[in-house]
Amino acid sequence: MSGGTVRGALMNDVTQGYRVLARKYRPRDFGDLIGQAPMVRTLTNAFETDRIAQAYMLTGVRGVGKTTTARILARALNYRTEAIDRPTVDLNETGEHCEAIMAGSHVDVIEMDAASHTGIDDIREIIEQVRYRPVSARYKVYIIDEVHMLSTQAFNGLLKTLEEPPEHVKFIFATTEIRKVPITVLSRCQRFDLRRIEAAELIDHFRSVAGKEGVAIDDESLAMIARAAEGSVRDGLSLLDQAIAHGGGAIEAETVRGMLGLADRTRIVDLFEQVAGGAVAEALNTFRDLYDSGANPVVVLTDLADFTHLVTRLKFVAGAADDPALNEVERKRGAEFAGKLSVPVLSRQWQMLLKGIAETEQSNRPVSACEMVLIRLTHAANLPSPEEAARNLEKALSNAAPSPGGSAPSGTPSSAPVSTSAVAPETRVSATVPGNGEPVALRRVNGDADPQPEPASLETAETAPEVAIASLSELAELAGSHRDLKLKAMIRRYLRPVRIEPGRLEIALHDDTPRAFIGELDGRLKEWTGRRWIISISREPGGQTLEEIDSERHDKRVRDAGEDPDVAAILAQFPGARIRDVRIRVDEQDELPSEHQSEEGDILPEAFEDE
Repeated sequence: MSGGTVRGALMNDVTQGYRVLARKYRPRDFGDLIGQAPMVRTLTNAFETDRIAQAYMLTGVRGVGKTTTARILARALNYRTEAIDRPTVDLNETGEHCEAIMAGSHVDVIEMDAASHTGIDDIREIIEQVRYRPVSARYKVYIIDEVHMLSTQAFNGLLKTLEEPPEHVKFIFATTEIRKVPITVLSRCQRFDLRRIEAAELIDHFRSVAGKEGVAIDDESLAMIARAAEGSVRDGLSLLDQAIAHGGGAIEAETVRGMLGLADRTRIVDLFEQVAGGAVAEALNTFRDLYDSGANPVVVLTDLADFTHLVTRLKFVAGAADDPALNEVERKRGAEFAGKLSVPVLSRQWQMLLKGIAETEQSNRPVSACEMVLIRLTHAANLPSPEEAARNLEKALSNAAPSPGGSAPSGTPSSAPVSTSAVAPETRVSATVPGNGEPVALRRVNGDADPQPEPASLETAETAPEVAIASLSELAELAGSHRDLKLKAMIRRYLRPVRIEPGRLEIALHDDTPRAFIGELDGRLKEWTGRRWIISISREPGGQTLEEIDSERHDKRVRDAGEDPDVAAILAQFPGARIRDVRIRVDEQDELPSEHQSEEGDILPEAFEDE
């Protein structure tokens, strides 16, 4: 071996001395794939019966192994050894083309990223090349990753070639957004859905990788990494790689928890117990301890929602506690809570957490937002469930019913019997709902008398007056009258009116409308108008926004002013000068005769006098 060759080999060893775990332990054959047995079984039968499709579509979440599976499939299609010269899924021995294909450098296996090659020109290049036979392999294989990113023209250009490709060409597509792929393309492919990897399989795989790397790792750390991976092998291996770097050769649960910004799962269970028991102060103290230790407020609420879901599942699914991603505390105490808490209570907590997580994510003060969510949760724990409230109401109404014959209750002095016709048709009582402690006004209607509606309280009448809205400008003025300048600005900028009726607002939205705008508008309308509004998003383009209308009016005034002879003379006298704005004094407009006003009430140029 020459000196240059030796130096090249040494440099190659140095540069490739370290590889990230996701690349180092990338599967090389179908036996290494995790959790994809249905696909392997289908391909095995197809290869054995020589029923090989001309195109394959691989879909699944990120990091599940779509690109790796595509390379393995290309290797199987072009497999050739001294003993085997045919497509096969039995890839135990390295074949003639295997190394180059798995490295992504084989001349007959062309990989293309559709995210950066989206146009019809890229597809035309493929169509031109498919006519030529492969250089050395059995098939020329085109692997197109993220195929859903192709343009409509590119998909249409590919259809004919995809339906009737030459015998020496195979297509393998991979995508995370299968719904964005046209059905005309899907119908020409054999589709495989690569499923999300279960936590148990991920834990076993990560334990095996850690053992091969000579790294000690406990079960709790493996469970946290598998849970954070969310079914993605690549994401999990990246986290394991990071944990090894953090731990310096040994991985402990505390290290992984700090690295991921997670809350202690045991403390989350304590927080759940405090929230379910209505202990506000204890819940806030526990959250502060979690936050001070590095936990993200959104992660705390998400973990709390996950444990709420676990408790609910434990009420109905017997094997839910066997999940290897759970620790012993979650299994034991989760089962205890499942026996104590009712489904309505758990459902109410789940719904409040979902809303609270979204609020905390969007808030610029996530800690305060999280604490407010916890306060709402603990307060709701002291309220009766809907079923209990209904029973308490029925019981209170039954106790308030008058005695038969209209007689007064026992212990009340009465000088004469009272006939039933003298009984008031309506009886008002004040009852206390258990769990709340506050008196609640109730009403019971006796006999056949029609119930009269409760008069609105002064507070309700003052804060929620009936307000009619007939136009977009009236809606903006309503927001301005309540000093909500932010909402007024958003109404003027984003809303395109389609139809406005009492209690109903049909609109089209501007492209960059904030997500929380509709919910905020709905709440303010109910508060300001005293009624619930139905806000629907229309597919119609809608009218102009108020800002667009004002802009058109401004441009018209500038054009009209520019046509005025005096203004034109001034502009000619000062080269480079231009009209930036036209302002109209209201008192002058009121004094001017109508012939000087436009239909919109704007002042026409001839109304200006030369002072």
